[in-house]
Amino acid sequence: MKAANRIRTGRTSEDAVRSATGRGREEWFSLLDSWDAAGHKHRDIAAWIMREHGVNNWWAQTLTVDYEQARGLRKPGGSRDGTFAVTASTTVATSARRLFEAFTNTRLRERWLPGAVMHERTSKPSRSARFDWESGVTRVNVGFTAKGKGATQVALQHQHLPDAKTAKKMKEFWRQRLAALKALMAG
Repeated sequence: MKAANRIRTGRTSEDAVRSATGRGREEWFSLLDSWDAAGHKHRDIAAWIMREHGVNNWWAQTLTVDYEQARGLRKPGGSRDGTFAVTASTTVATSARRLFEAFTNTRLRERWLPGAVMHERTSKPSRSARFDWESGVTRVNVGFTAKGKGATQVALQHQHLPDAKTAKKMKEFWRQRLAALKALMAG
């Protein structure tokens, strides 16, 4: 699951940008302006940086987000459509099948996520599940990855949050709920 839109806690240093990409931010921003990057979609900008300049995906995504923020196309922590997303993850001493059930089985989910209204959109048993959250305006995407014998990582992304304040609140909410899930699975 990509986390390109998660709330950023800090900016990568200028020295790190130059060392990894061969240019500083302002050089990249000038290059992107001359290509008219502001008129392109996020994924197209990142693809162009990778294709034309040989920069790996992580740095291309970082430069694209930094550029979009610098040009007022995206708020810090937000996506270009103006919404926000948060991520949370934990590793639990249980199988992917059991964690998957903790999300998709309504009764079991109520034990660690009481009162939440989630409508399943799609799922791949023991691999991933996607849900409409509450009224369906926001979405919750969950992935499950085996981490050795008897342990599974659950990685969650809550998308289309309306603002930074809501994103901050939901980040803490999901940290607490995943801790409750981990405790339930341990019991």
